[in-house]
Amino acid sequence: MRRLWLIFSQAVTVALALLFVVATLKPEWLQRAPGQMLPQIVSIATVPDGPASPPAGSLSAAARRAAPAVVSIAASKAPARNPHADDPWFRFFFGQRGAPQNAEPQRGLGSGVIVSPEGYLITNHHVVDGADDIEVQLADGRQAQAQVVGTDPETDVAVLKIDLPKLPAMVFGNSDQLQVGDQVLAIGNPFGVGQTVTGGIVSALGRNQLGINTFENFIQTDAAINPGNSGGALVDAAGNLVGINTAIFSRSGGSLGIGFAIPAATARSVMEGLVKDGRVVRGWIGVEPRDLTPDLAESLRLPVRSGVLITGVLQDGPASSGGIRPGDVVTKIGGKSVANTAELLNVVAALSPGSDAPIAVQRGDKALDVTVKVAQRPVRQAAAR
Repeated sequence: MRRLWLIFSQAVTVALALLFVVATLKPEWLQRAPGQMLPQIVSIATVPDGPASPPAGSLSAAARRAAPAVVSIAASKAPARNPHADDPWFRFFFGQRGAPQNAEPQRGLGSGVIVSPEGYLITNHHVVDGADDIEVQLADGRQAQAQVVGTDPETDVAVLKIDLPKLPAMVFGNSDQLQVGDQVLAIGNPFGVGQTVTGGIVSALGRNQLGINTFENFIQTDAAINPGNSGGALVDAAGNLVGINTAIFSRSGGSLGIGFAIPAATARSVMEGLVKDGRVVRGWIGVEPRDLTPDLAESLRLPVRSGVLITGVLQDGPASSGGIRPGDVVTKIGGKSVANTAELLNVVAALSPGSDAPIAVQRGDKALDVTVKVAQRPVRQAAAR
C-alpha cells in the first residue's frame, strides 16, 4: 500500500511539473477550441443609452423647471450733475468738472423672476430704484427693455413688465407652509457671472427687526446668496417660487450662509396691488410702538408680559381719536394677538382703510377695548440700505 502511494505521489508531482512548463512556454496549448469556451461567469454592466435618471435627493428637476423664468437685470442711472455745470463762469473757473459729458452712468446688476406669461416680473425695489434704463436678459439669451409698473420701498418689492412672446413663467408656491429644514434653491446672477443655482435649506422663518425694510417677515436660508442675486428666486424642491432673494448678512460682501428672502405670499400681494392700483394700500393708526420687554413691564408694574407699548400717539390721528394714549399696551388688534412691533405693523397694514378695528389695550391695571377707524398708511420713501 505504501508503495502504491509513493508511485501516485510521484506521478502527480511529475504531471504538475509538466503542466507548469507547458503553461510557461506554450500557454496556447492549454486554450480550448472556439466551440468549447467556458461559460461566461462575470458580465460587465454598461450604462443604457438615453438620459440618465437623477440620483436620489437631486434637485436638478426643480432647477430645470424654475431656471428659465429667472432673468438678469442691468439697471443704469444717469449720474448726478452739478446744477452749475452749464454756467459759463463756473466752467471758466472750474473747467469741465460737473459737465454731463464727463460723467459715467451708474450701472447696477440684479435678478428678477417672470411670474406671468404677459411679461410681469418681480424684483427688488433697490435693484431698479432711480434707474433710467432697465435691460432684462432671459436665460435663453433674449433681451428686452423693461418698464416699471410700480415699486414698494417698504417691502423692497418692484414689478416690471417686458414685451416678448412665449415667456416662461414661474409658479407661485405656498410660502406659508415652509418649514425649517426644507430644501430650497437660490437662482440668480451673482456678480454678473451668469445664471447660477445654489442649494441649501430654510434656516429660519419670520425674521424681523433687521432694519432692512419697514415690513419684515423674512425667510432665512443658508443657500449662497451674493451681490447680484437680489430679486432672484428662492424655489422649493418642486421648482415653485417661495421667496424673492433680497439681502445677505455679511461683513465681507460675500455669502456667509445667512441670506434673507421675502416670502412669495408677500411679494404676490404687493404685485397685485401695484398692477391693479399702481401702489400698495395699507392700514395705519398713527402710533409710535415699542416692544414690551419683561424688565419694562415690571418697571411699569403691568399685569401683562406680552404686547406692544405705545410710546407716542399722533395728535388727531386714528388712534388718538379712538382713545389710545401713550403708555397703553396693545395686546390684540382685530382679535389677533400682537407680541412685538413687527407683528403690530403687519396686522395694522393688513386692515382695510376706512374700517373699524377693535383693539385690546392694557392701561395700568385695567384691560380696555377701544375701536379705531383705520386710515390709509402714508407713502414713505425707502431708507438707505
